[in-house]
Amino acid sequence: MDTEESDRYRAPALDKGLDILELLSTTEEGLSQAEIAKSLDRSPNEIYRMLDRLVRRDYVRRTTGDRYELTLKLFELAHATPPVSRLVSQALPIMRRFAREAEQACHLVIQDRNVLVVVAQVDSPGYWNVSIRVGSRISMVNTGSGHVFLAYATPEERRLVLEDVADARDLPPGFEERLAKVQEQGYESMPSLQVASVTNLTVPILGPVGTVLAVLTSPFTDRLDKHDAPDMQSVLDLLIAAGEEISKRPISGGRD
Repeated sequence: MDTEESDRYRAPALDKGLDILELLSTTEEGLSQAEIAKSLDRSPNEIYRMLDRLVRRDYVRRTTGDRYELTLKLFELAHATPPVSRLVSQALPIMRRFAREAEQACHLVIQDRNVLVVVAQVDSPGYWNVSIRVGSRISMVNTGSGHVFLAYATPEERRLVLEDVADARDLPPGFEERLAKVQEQGYESMPSLQVASVTNLTVPILGPVGTVLAVLTSPFTDRLDKHDAPDMQSVLDLLIAAGEEISKRPISGGRD
């Protein structure tokens, strides 16, 4: 669509609302009305009217500090779409069984454009737990989940993703070789770059033609209070089996 035709179908109010949502998605502590107006080069009055509608529709909340932040409504809408809803419903029973047998937590991650989003999480059965919040966005470059997605991508897909990811500008030496190893062995096992003493174990959830629909990650930690707890290799074996079982479930439309 050329510029002239694109301008003909513009919806300024919709663009304004989407601009606000996209801006707020990049902040952790929210923004004031003045900060939003300045960032978007809009007048405070037009931003106020749009924020009022977004708050009333529950896409944005106003905090006690008179700042604005996103709610989880957009995540809930995306989560309710048939492919994601089906994936989570099929995966959760298997994830619960894995957590019980492995005595470790696990979480399910999907790729939304060039961002990874946690869409399901199951705690370990004990009173302690290493977990990540559902709805969290995680890095494509320095996580086990990201490594598996990149390892199974085509060279062109990988190039396009890395061009658009900020922390891909300084890739560690041997990164491509690392991804090749991940694809060859069918999983990633790496020390967490975010939390000490955690090893991220990640396996792919494959679609009918071998594409990665999601990944399943267990943030493994050694149990010091139970000498009979499954060791890392046993947990990895259980995780691989869980990933293969989820992959066989009727997740995509072509497998019903």
